[in-house]
Amino acid sequence: MANLKDLKNRIESVKSTRKITKAMQMVAAAKLRRAQDAAEAARPYAERMSAVMGQLSASVAGSDSAPRLLAGTGRDDVHMLVVMTAERGLCGGFNSSIVKKARQAISRLTGQGKTVKILTVGKKGRDQLRRDHGDKLVGHIDLSEVKRIGYSNAQDIARDVLSRFDDNEFDVASIFYSRFENVVSQIPTEQQIIPAKFDEAEGDAASMLYDYEPSEEGILADLLPRGVATQIFAALLENAASEQGARQSAMDNATRNAGEMIDDLTIEFNRTRQAVITNELIEIISGAEAL
Repeated sequence: MANLKDLKNRIESVKSTRKITKAMQMVAAAKLRRAQDAAEAARPYAERMSAVMGQLSASVAGSDSAPRLLAGTGRDDVHMLVVMTAERGLCGGFNSSIVKKARQAISRLTGQGKTVKILTVGKKGRDQLRRDHGDKLVGHIDLSEVKRIGYSNAQDIARDVLSRFDDNEFDVASIFYSRFENVVSQIPTEQQIIPAKFDEAEGDAASMLYDYEPSEEGILADLLPRGVATQIFAALLENAASEQGARQSAMDNATRNAGEMIDDLTIEFNRTRQAVITNELIEIISGAEAL
């Protein structure tokens, strides 16, 4: 049985931890509001751009003049996985769920005889993937100094991916991120960005709204690189909101667990103190009777 001093120290230690987790929960809640607003504001733009490019791609599909980003290399032997996670931990299973999704894709592709290359964004994903797939890592983009995600960060990632595609380093590229639903629900998502894929229904809707000049091929040649950057930017915003939501939920659970632990330790402390007092009384009474 622990003595009173040890129990008192443990109670004070857990109280200090509870203060930290409570503060982190409040900070995450404040950041979540901004990140959620940014992610939700970006969705309509990304969806409309996807719809426009869907209509354009449908009109040039199968033609020899189709841009390479749309037509692809004609092969699917080498796959580039862009795994986007957080730079920091203490956010529950946020990072692990994205890495798990990527590992499933790696297993599926290698089982089909494909070559897999991994580009990581965020050190938590890199650290986890390096344990089992270190030989597949070809690059890393550090966002630890970035205070707030901007479109320029997405452009940097897009330029890296596009330059590798121009150098024929891969045939297919997909991004892995977590789509924000609410504080307790973030959905790990895989999305192919090269060659570009679009929903036909979105393309049909766009055809009613737009006439294109000059040619569809010329517009696509300019829009597709921007489309890659836009998809990456939207994924980064979704990730940022998901990270703060997961951190708020994790810190809330940690704060409640710390409170329960303090209650249990306080009960144990009181019982131990009562036992000490009882033993001292017994010793005093025994000594008095002996006299």
